[in-house]
Amino acid sequence: MLDKTKMITVDETMIFNGDCLDVLKDMESNSVDLIVTSPPYADQRKNTYGGVKPNEYVNWFLPISKELLRVLKPTGSFVLNIKEKVVNGERHTYVLELIIALRGQGWLWTEEYIWHKKNSFPGKWPNRFRDSWERCLHFNKNKKFAMYQDEVRVPMGDWSNSRLKNLSDVDRTRDESKVGSGFGKKIKNWEGRKLAYPSNVIHMATECSNRSHSAAFPEALPSWFIKLFTKQGDVVLDPFSGSGTSIKVASDLGRVGVGIELLDEHCEISANRLGLTKSKTIDKVVYKDNN
Repeated sequence: MLDKTKMITVDETMIFNGDCLDVLKDMESNSVDLIVTSPPYADQRKNTYGGVKPNEYVNWFLPISKELLRVLKPTGSFVLNIKEKVVNGERHTYVLELIIALRGQGWLWTEEYIWHKKNSFPGKWPNRFRDSWERCLHFNKNKKFAMYQDEVRVPMGDWSNSRLKNLSDVDRTRDESKVGSGFGKKIKNWEGRKLAYPSNVIHMATECSNRSHSAAFPEALPSWFIKLFTKQGDVVLDPFSGSGTSIKVASDLGRVGVGIELLDEHCEISANRLGLTKSKTIDKVVYKDNN
């Protein structure tokens, strides 16, 4: 049972220095609007966090995701950035197994966004090409959740100038697919539009400037999801906050950013980026604005 005398009330940007499972257990239920995070991938970041074996990954993550499910609001979203690794010459299935296990835990697997890393490192392997994408898995507690699609619209592009210049009769009506798929299009609907909704493939470069962490987010990635799933004043949680990129972005966008980070040195880096100072709660080290 939760000890309500130790419950953490989230009302300002802060970073907790500790194990995320321990901190999450003291957070209020239904208090977070968005969880966006990139936990250590299986056997990755060994020099930083010790690593988790692929065959043990699901069992390691499920106690954490159970608490994430509890602290997330019914209208909230959980975005998990993760990627399979190669073991003995083939892709390991731990990410697929995790998706199934999370669904069994009560999460709805609403969508999968693909982060296309435009500047992925070149390389040569005998049986595959370089990795240029990562998964951003979108989970929810309910089918109805907060989503602000207009906040991430993109320019239509120059193609629209020529394509919409001279519309045919077919372009002015719904043109049904000739293969009976049920899909159709009405080109006239695009007249006068300057912006369009994006696809679920996100084209962004990896982080090049932040050398303080072994796998830092590019700021644009959490920014995209924060704009899509929250409004100003909402609470954004990163339980594996590293050098604090997602927390900084959330704060810059007028949200309340809450980070949890195991390593002291990364907490110090995050605090410096955000102008937070170190203090002590009943049993936790926390960085927040003490002014």
